[in-house]
Amino acid sequence: MNTPSFKEDHISQIPALQMLQKLGYTYLSQAEAEKLRGGKTSNVLLEDILRKQLKEINSEKRISSSKTTYISDANIENGIRALKELPMNEGYIAACETVYNLITLGKAFEQSFDGDKKSITLQYIDWKKNCEQ
Repeated sequence: MNTPSFKEDHISQIPALQMLQKLGYTYLSQAEAEKLRGGKTSNVLLEDILRKQLKEINSEKRISSSKTTYISDANIENGIRALKELPMNEGYIAACETVYNLITLGKAFEQSFDGDKKSITLQYIDWKKNCEQ
């Protein structure tokens, strides 16, 4: 009889990775992740991937029933900066709360549409797509 493994890799990490891959996520090797971080392990955001995904998630926003607009590249960059500039001086709990609020609620930015400034919310999660699954 085989003794079950109680190593963290076997009981939680590998099953979690398998589940995420079944949901459509792509596994990155350590070398791929390091390359995407620019060789800096302190870079926790894979900015090129994040930028591409934010553009895709926020590609169309309705500001009224008749007008469709697109979030600007500048606001995509502002959204990335918001994730990078966490209030670490206020402690880990405050920083975690900030990240949680950003990724679940999004972040509002002003943007000009046909000469009018409007508030538009950048979403970090595609709630429509993820809630349909």
